[in-house]
Amino acid sequence: MTDTETRYVQIYTGLGKGKTTAALGQAVRAAGSELHTLVIMFMKDFPYGELRALKVLEEYITIERYGNDEFVLQKTPPSAGDKQTAAEALQRARMAMLSGDYDIVILDEICVAHYFKLVSERQVLDLIDQRPSSVELILTGRFCPQSWLDRADLVTEMTELKHYYSQGVLARKGFES
Repeated sequence: MTDTETRYVQIYTGLGKGKTTAALGQAVRAAGSELHTLVIMFMKDFPYGELRALKVLEEYITIERYGNDEFVLQKTPPSAGDKQTAAEALQRARMAMLSGDYDIVILDEICVAHYFKLVSERQVLDLIDQRPSSVELILTGRFCPQSWLDRADLVTEMTELKHYYSQGVLARKGFES
């Protein structure tokens, strides 16, 4: 494998906007080079605009969604079912990584899933350790554990300097949803 073919672990974290967008942008760029990406979305069942847009690239980009954030909105702990769904997502990621079918595996909002105790720090470290050198692994979400940051090859922290949310603007179709 040459330097240009070497695959790494990337993390997009921080409180600022753009973590999922950066990861999906990487998937689109990879599709342009005929690389195959699996995107596993944790805690996202809203019909986000990117899901519809990326259908035109479904030959190269597969998106699977596991769970939702209802327990967050209701301010209750996640249920056993929520935890089981997250475990299934991690198992799917492991299988995909080892299958040889994907060049990139993106775990969107995995950091948030950890924050809400849907997955353990150790489970994701084990996944990182099992990553074949032929697969790029991208993790996104706020509140990324330091141990994951330490294992990553590339870490980008999105920092909010200013956001219209603070002025009461809610998620806008085509921009945040």
